[in-house]
Amino acid sequence: MAVEYKTKSFRKSDVERNWYIVDASDKTLGRLATKVASILHGKTKPQFTPHNDVGDFVVVINADKVKLSGKKADTKMYYHNTLYPGGAVFVKYKDMISKKPEAVIEHAVRGMLPKNSLGEKMFKKLKVYAGSGHPHSAQKPKLLEI
Repeated sequence: MAVEYKTKSFRKSDVERNWYIVDASDKTLGRLATKVASILHGKTKPQFTPHNDVGDFVVVINADKVKLSGKKADTKMYYHNTLYPGGAVFVKYKDMISKKPEAVIEHAVRGMLPKNSLGEKMFKKLKVYAGSGHPHSAQKPKLLEI
């Protein structure tokens, strides 16, 4: 007597999206980014489907208080090229966290998402703010401890 197993594949219309809020103060950047990327991808849900966007929205607050381990705060560099000759731009972590603290978390999370159009849709569900305030209180986000 054989047992038949069927894999349920969820569609976009079947997905219920939740909103989560994460406080980044005194959290390690890489560990925070992996948890946030996993939630955006939908891997924490039982109805995870790799070819559909089933993830939730994530609001990250206090991005300016994120930490790095070891000596990375002094040595970490961000690279960008303007595509002009000699257009390589290197920015130190300390300069980036003081000018655009949101970009530090966004850069880390973007690198952990798929490199295709599905990854871009997932990334749009990430909202990062430097301070403790955010305009998404109407969505009633749940506090997520990391």
